[in-house]
Amino acid sequence: MERDQARQIAEAVAVGRIAIGITALVAPTVPLRPWVGRDFAWQPRAKLLARSLGARDLALGVGVMLALRHKAPVRGWVEGAVLADAGDALATLLAFGSLPKSGRWLVLASAAGAAAAGKLAAPVIDSEG
Repeated sequence: MERDQARQIAEAVAVGRIAIGITALVAPTVPLRPWVGRDFAWQPRAKLLARSLGARDLALGVGVMLALRHKAPVRGWVEGAVLADAGDALATLLAFGSLPKSGRWLVLASAAGAAAAGKLAAPVIDSEG
């Protein structure tokens, strides 16, 4: 992978992360429903966790975007996002059987896909080029 491609991937993932983060902060049941189901998504404690995860995703996405815009190192932000996404994928796998059937695959695919993309992009994202 080349530097420009890595940066495009990081930016695309960051934009998605920002969108999910804002959505989770404003309307926490929206990202929760496919992941944990309708019944649990409406509980106040579930909303609290969704908003916390939303703040994390918003911070990681904005961090990547600011680093890209200011020509600052991006790799650390991408690697942090990879860790967060890998954690989401692992958490989904650990609860897989108790999660909604379609939602668990959606969350697993998006989290694992973002983690894989970041893992590929990170080593070259700050290279000269």
